[in-house]
Amino acid sequence: MMNFKTLASAAMLLGALGIGSAQAEIRIATAGPMTGQYASFGQQMKAGAEQAVADINAKGGVLGQKLVLEIGDDACDPKQAVAVANQMVNKGVVFMAGHFCSGSSIPASKVYEEEGVVMISPASTNPKLTDEGGDLVFRVCGRDDQQGMVAGKFLAEKFKGKNIAIIHDKTAYGKGLADETRKYLRKFGSKEKMYEAITAGEKDYSALVSKLKRNKIDVLYLGGYHTEAGLIIRQMRQQGMDTVLVSGDALVTDEFWSITGKDGEGTLMTFSPDPRKNPDAAPVVKEFRAKGIEPEGYVLYTYGAIQAWAQAAEQAGSTDVNKVTKALHSGKFDTVLGKIGFDNKGDVTAPGYVFYVWKDGKYDYYKD
Repeated sequence: MMNFKTLASAAMLLGALGIGSAQAEIRIATAGPMTGQYASFGQQMKAGAEQAVADINAKGGVLGQKLVLEIGDDACDPKQAVAVANQMVNKGVVFMAGHFCSGSSIPASKVYEEEGVVMISPASTNPKLTDEGGDLVFRVCGRDDQQGMVAGKFLAEKFKGKNIAIIHDKTAYGKGLADETRKYLRKFGSKEKMYEAITAGEKDYSALVSKLKRNKIDVLYLGGYHTEAGLIIRQMRQQGMDTVLVSGDALVTDEFWSITGKDGEGTLMTFSPDPRKNPDAAPVVKEFRAKGIEPEGYVLYTYGAIQAWAQAAEQAGSTDVNKVTKALHSGKFDTVLGKIGFDNKGDVTAPGYVFYVWKDGKYDYYKD
């Protein structure tokens, strides 16, 4: 595996051979679930990354050099994510706009940290990513402790006196989010009636639904992904339940409605402020829609991650990992997500989470 020092030596050799930097290319990457049950999110990231690279290159690239994009498929599998990270290092990637699932981002970040590759995740919300990550690890999304606080407070206040169940899918993302929500639900004076784990990827959740029905659950909070959420809500409706489903940012894909149809009506979820509504993002949103791409979910978050890195490299006058990370920690960046910066952990300094509701096949801000 090529390490950071080897890459630097290779760059020096190119200079010695008379290959000017103006002729060179800068290799960056995105990685996420390009295949598998969460592939809709991988496709969001791919669309965002490709458009960001095209737009940056159209304006002259970064430091006068064109960006070249590599795409990695980790299928939200931790072992595959580590393999992808090593592949990207060996390809000479200097920046990773990824990964998606926290369970993939956390182990992959160890590779990038060791090998001198800056990583900005558009989507991984587990606190451990930045709490335990090094100086090279950043994210443009929020954290589960922030998201859980918003969700827990909402559940305690909006559904006071109701029977609440909290379930999770055992993943780093799902369990982490469910546990944070549970913690804040209790902090704000309420308590769940049920707390259960499910297995992601199953098709039949009728046993869980029957248990929810026996316990007269009014509100079900799910720490997990849209596929399981969609199946569970359909099976609740089949058993005659009108239980409200509440979940997190993994429901920000049209695929959720494709699974639920009208059964998804009224489903609530937390997500960061919708960047599509940011006036500064309007030209980019228009560009996506002209190509038949709706920049939902993590499309613009991936685009914004690449913008932040590119501007940091310009501010640093180099793609050197130490100079770029210093610029990321100290600078402010104009992105489709708004003007953002990063704190000393690498967490984004931007507005937190708000509630959305699914209605007529689309999600929009929830208004009580």
